[in-house]
Amino acid sequence: MGRKEDNIKKAQALMRKPQFIRNIGTAAHIDHGKTTLSDNLIAGAGMMSEDLAGKQLLLDYDEQEQARGITINAASASMVYDYKGQEYLINLIDTPGHVDFGGDVTRAMRAIDGVVILCCAVEGVMPQTETVIRQAIKEKVHPILFVNKVDRLINELQVTPEQMQQRLSNIVNEVNEKIRKLLPPELKEKWALKVESGNVVFGSAYNNWAITVPYMKKSSINFKTIYEHCKNNDQKALAKKAPLHEVLLEMVITHLPNPVDAQRLRIPTIWHGDPESEFGKAMLNCDPDGPVAYMVTKIIIDPHAGEVAVGRLFSGKIIKGQELWISGMPNPNRAQLVSLTVGADRIPVEEIDSGNVVAVSGLKDAIAGSSVSSDPAMAPFEKMVHYSDPVVTVAIEAKHTKDLPKLVDVLRTVAKADPSIQVEINQETGEHLMSGMGELHLEITNYRIVNEHKVEINTSPPIVVFRECVSSKGGPFEGKSPNKHNRFYIEVAPLEPAIVQAIRGGEIETEGRIKDSKAMAKKLQELGMDKDEAKGVASFVGTNVLLDTTKGIQYLHETMELIKEAFEEAMNRGPLANEKCMGMKVMLVDAKLHEDSIHRGPAQVIPAARSAIYGAMCQGGRVLYEPITKVFINVPQDMMGNAIREIQQRRGIIEDMKQEGDMAVVEGRCPIAEMFGFAASVRSATSGRALWSTENSGFEPMPREVQEKIVPQIRERKGLKPVPYDASYYAA
Repeated sequence: MGRKEDNIKKAQALMRKPQFIRNIGTAAHIDHGKTTLSDNLIAGAGMMSEDLAGKQLLLDYDEQEQARGITINAASASMVYDYKGQEYLINLIDTPGHVDFGGDVTRAMRAIDGVVILCCAVEGVMPQTETVIRQAIKEKVHPILFVNKVDRLINELQVTPEQMQQRLSNIVNEVNEKIRKLLPPELKEKWALKVESGNVVFGSAYNNWAITVPYMKKSSINFKTIYEHCKNNDQKALAKKAPLHEVLLEMVITHLPNPVDAQRLRIPTIWHGDPESEFGKAMLNCDPDGPVAYMVTKIIIDPHAGEVAVGRLFSGKIIKGQELWISGMPNPNRAQLVSLTVGADRIPVEEIDSGNVVAVSGLKDAIAGSSVSSDPAMAPFEKMVHYSDPVVTVAIEAKHTKDLPKLVDVLRTVAKADPSIQVEINQETGEHLMSGMGELHLEITNYRIVNEHKVEINTSPPIVVFRECVSSKGGPFEGKSPNKHNRFYIEVAPLEPAIVQAIRGGEIETEGRIKDSKAMAKKLQELGMDKDEAKGVASFVGTNVLLDTTKGIQYLHETMELIKEAFEEAMNRGPLANEKCMGMKVMLVDAKLHEDSIHRGPAQVIPAARSAIYGAMCQGGRVLYEPITKVFINVPQDMMGNAIREIQQRRGIIEDMKQEGDMAVVEGRCPIAEMFGFAASVRSATSGRALWSTENSGFEPMPREVQEKIVPQIRERKGLKPVPYDASYYAA
């Protein structure tokens, strides 16, 4: 029996002992070595040959990942490792680093209890490193640090031993600062990085060696030995003395929590139900005999097994054939296959206990982010908050008419497997819009539709998504119903920035009905809203809020649902360019309603309230907001001018310039609309010597003169008259 089969047997025995389980992930900026590291760990546990480790990239099993040399999907694997005579089951999730796939990282964080943050010794702490630290701490996932590519520091930058130690300690301090800044007071000391305690590793994932201070003490290797081995190009010997998997897995076992300890800390953050209920107690204790509480973090589309849900089981056990309820769905689904995952392989088991990362097929109603339970009454897990919205859209149509019905199904499947993709299907025009995080994200998704789902498609050039808002207060504006019997008076104004921030960060519950209006009013007041306004919150759409500030108007409560519908319609299609609205408060200040309910039906109320909102927006000065991206370019000093010119030609602003040795770092911000084709032009401008990365940075108002040019173009593309209507049109 080979080591792999042997391992699988051991894994099945260990998955019932949560104190010997570690659920971990890797997270870092793109190209800092996450997948290479994961390979090493799997090889160390005997799941693949050690010579191939770091070269085979076992978890990048998607052919697009291999072709591009980047990770696109968060992949998971389970392995067994023997530490001091005790075997441990380690469930590992390898996450992508490219900013377009940030949603995958957020979802992976929900399934794990500890994360290895990687940082490149040459590039240092990069913007995406900071984002992943923030995501981990928000989910209460315990971070430890791996400083990778130390060999490049010695061989390429030719540093002295003293400079090397200085550089490494600077990186550790910088990451530690970022972690401590985000931690709640009770965890500041517990989770801080301390080199001497061993929760920081230095090494080279590509060359299979690593070292921590405790390991140095017991193996008599020190920084000097490392320096000499790298200088003399003898890293093979170093990998024998300090094998990466041994050092790193030892650190994972000693410093990262098991599911039982982790869940006590994490459940109050990720689940807001009653801690004294049966569910609350079972999850806090990671109880395999409690009710099933399972959170889906990813859907894999398997050509043979169909949709497979992968996620974390927080309590109970999932048994093959069991009926499970998906929150928000009317009927239960049956778990057809239950399995452990290793890269692209899934190992079927009869049942699996809480505390594990589990793959289940048969949950056809589940999407990434669903809460699954054995009891439909369970309160669902908190929604996962993503740090950026989809900002680039393409129109997709089937090449052959016969494929149209299939394309609709495929688009639904794609949106299910990757919640960062938004799909709008227009049955009337046959045009389907797909929005993603960036050019690369959409390119990969198109590739999957054609090659994996076998539908030939034509796609439009990418279009950028805009948002509408007002520059100042507008109204009160009167909107009349078509029969002239009902009138609504509405004011609009920009919403307080602190409230917009809180809605984005998930601190304000905007889904469904408002459960506790007093608590909501108190929260909004704390964030700067006027007391009388805060009392009247009626509904949210995105980052927009509808407030009812009227007093004692007859029949209004009967009409309120229709006003909310009008508000939703107006917020999803603004009056300027039919784009969604953001960051607005819409206040109903007065209304005159007909006493007979026949005369205030949907056909009367909805157009009247919508016109009142549009008219007030015209008076408040309509503004188009465009998505902005931060751009970071590393270039040699002599090419710096060319890199700056590239940003400035794209309506960009240079924010900072730094020099590090003979390299310059240029930081700027550009509108995403101007960034198409940036990769090719920055390469040619710097003779291919620029390293660059981007990070989404939200929406900002578009300069007035650009807006006047762009709005007619957007309207014509959507088949509207080029000039938007003014307030007098809505008063008629």
